[in-house]
Amino acid sequence: MPYNTFRVDVKAREVIEYDSIEDLRQTLLSHKGEVILPVGEGSNLLFTRDFDGLILLSRMCRARALKETQDEVWIEAESGLKLDDLIAQLVDMNLTGMENLSHIPGTVGASAVQNVGAYGVEAKDVIEQVHTIHVETAEPRTFTNEECRFGYRDSIFKNELKGQYIVTSVVYKLKKDGELKLDYGNLRSALEGIAKPTAQDVREAVIAVRKTKLPEVSELGSAGSFFKNPVIKESLFLALQQQYPDIPHYAINSPTAPAVLQRSGHKIPAAWLIEQCGWKGKMVGGAQCYDKQPLVLVNRNNATPQDIIDLAQAICTSVQLKFGITISPEVNYIE
Repeated sequence: MPYNTFRVDVKAREVIEYDSIEDLRQTLLSHKGEVILPVGEGSNLLFTRDFDGLILLSRMCRARALKETQDEVWIEAESGLKLDDLIAQLVDMNLTGMENLSHIPGTVGASAVQNVGAYGVEAKDVIEQVHTIHVETAEPRTFTNEECRFGYRDSIFKNELKGQYIVTSVVYKLKKDGELKLDYGNLRSALEGIAKPTAQDVREAVIAVRKTKLPEVSELGSAGSFFKNPVIKESLFLALQQQYPDIPHYAINSPTAPAVLQRSGHKIPAAWLIEQCGWKGKMVGGAQCYDKQPLVLVNRNNATPQDIIDLAQAICTSVQLKFGITISPEVNYIE
C-alpha cells in the first residue's frame, strides 16, 4: 500500500478517495458497519499488518479566508491540503503563527488530530475550530479548540472519540506580522545574522534545520519523529542532573499543567535519551534508529512492521532501564 511513509509492504481491503463533504457522507452511509480509517499522507502511521478495512483519502485541498480584523485573519483549510503547502501560502500573505511547523509531512486534517508541533509551536496554538463528519451518522459537527482537548501530540480524536469523526476542515487564527517564536532549540542560532527575521526567514531556517536532521520520506521510509519527548517530575530531573550535568531540558511551570506533573516538570529530548543508550545508527532487521537523528526510525532495508515494532520496544526498554524514564511512540500503530 503506497499510503504510508514508512513504506512497509502492507495491503488494505479497499481505498476510496473523496473530494467533497457530500461525497464523504455518501461513502460513509454506503459503508456503514465497516472498519474505516481516514488517512492523510500516512506520515504518522505504522501499519502492523494488512488492514482489513476501508482507507479513506481526502482530496479536498482548498483554503479560504473567513474573516479579518486589523490584526488577525481566520483561514479555513480543507483536510486534504498538505500542511506545508498551506504554511507556504500563509507566509506569502505575511500571516504568522504556523511558520515553525514548516516541512512537517502530513495534511491539515492530521494537524488537528495529532496536534503537530515543532520549535515551540503546536497546532493547537492557532486552531480555532475543527469541522468534522460523524462516521456512523454522516452528520457534521464543529469542535471548538477547547472541545478538542489538545495535549502534547494528542487530541480528543485520538482518545475518547477515536475513530468516531473524520476531519473535513480546520479553521486557523493567524496574526498579521505577529511576534515570531525563536527561542526553541537551535532556531535562533540558525537565524544568526538576520537583524529582524520575517516569517519567511523562520520558515526557511526551519526547513534547513529539518533537512539536516530528518530523512525525506520520498527517499527513505520513516514516519518522522517516532517518539514523544517525555515530561518528568522535578525530583527525577534533579536526581538525573546530578549524574548527567549537561542533560538538556525545557522547564515546565504552568498553573494549567496536568496534576500528575505537580504543576512543574521538565521536558527531556527523547533523542538525547536514545543516543545516550547507544541506539543511534543501530538496526533491528531492516529497521534502523536513524544515524542523523535518533528520534527517527527508518526503513533502511525492506523492514517489516515487526522489525520497526521490535526496534521501538528495545529502545523504550533501554531508556527505562538507564534513566527510569518512560518514552512512548508519537506514531499511531494501526492493527
